[in-house]
Amino acid sequence: MAVDLGGLSAFVAVARAGGFRDGARASGLSASGLSEAVRRLETRLGIRLLNRTTRSVVPTEAGLRLLERLTPALSEVEAALDVVNGFRDRPAGTLRLNVPVSAARLVLPRIVPPFLAAYPDICLDVVAEDGFVDVLAAGCDAGIRYDERLEQDMIAVPIGPRVQRFATAAAPVYLDRHGRPGHPRDLLDHACLRGRFASGSMTAWEFERDGEIVRIEPTGPLIVRVGAATDLAVDAAIAGTGVISLFEDWLRPHFDSGALEPVLEPWWQGFPGPFLYYPGRRYLPAPLRAFVDFIGTARGGP
Repeated sequence: MAVDLGGLSAFVAVARAGGFRDGARASGLSASGLSEAVRRLETRLGIRLLNRTTRSVVPTEAGLRLLERLTPALSEVEAALDVVNGFRDRPAGTLRLNVPVSAARLVLPRIVPPFLAAYPDICLDVVAEDGFVDVLAAGCDAGIRYDERLEQDMIAVPIGPRVQRFATAAAPVYLDRHGRPGHPRDLLDHACLRGRFASGSMTAWEFERDGEIVRIEPTGPLIVRVGAATDLAVDAAIAGTGVISLFEDWLRPHFDSGALEPVLEPWWQGFPGPFLYYPGRRYLPAPLRAFVDFIGTARGGP
């Protein structure tokens, strides 16, 4: 049986994305073209690979088994084809990154413009989401995450600031009305604006000073989805609704303008900065290799 690489690629794109429309966006092809390619593949194999409903598209058991075997195989095919890039004057192609919203806002703006200026033949495709994903299964070449969320079999390269802090802040009008906390536990008597992750979890607010760590579970009138609705919480804090805890760099412009006032600054906890991570394999796609080399040069490392 001759190999139908087009049909197999279409199947993988749809299975990874969970639908024909999302698969079309990820692959750059049309939804109708993907649907026809998958239909031809199923007819040729004589077995259904995808269960289609009006709400979702999910692999059948046969489709799951095929996807498991195809993912590493297609990665090797892509790596083999990428060898051609070595004969170009400069790298070309698409680099797909999966990053948290905080990295898209605070880390990449300093890197992306000079990188794209240095490599005009590379297209950078960035997906920003805060849930943990398998970058390969999501059809991405690499991702950005923090150390505690990295998979052990991945290569991790520092990217962006190596130390960051969570800052606590509120509008001066709020603090004038409700008082300025002197200790983290005082926040239990304040209206706090919290974030919820896609998993449904809400992390405790953690503070540290002179070796003392304090964790609290504050309450308040507003809970937002981390990443997607974080700016809503910032706007609410500026309006005087309550106290917010967020990346210092995210809040810094509002400190500088006076819209927000730092709260409990001696207690702000620092943590290691993010990493670019990608699967350890012998041949990296040329756009990814160029990006890894670029951020290494930018930070003064190898």
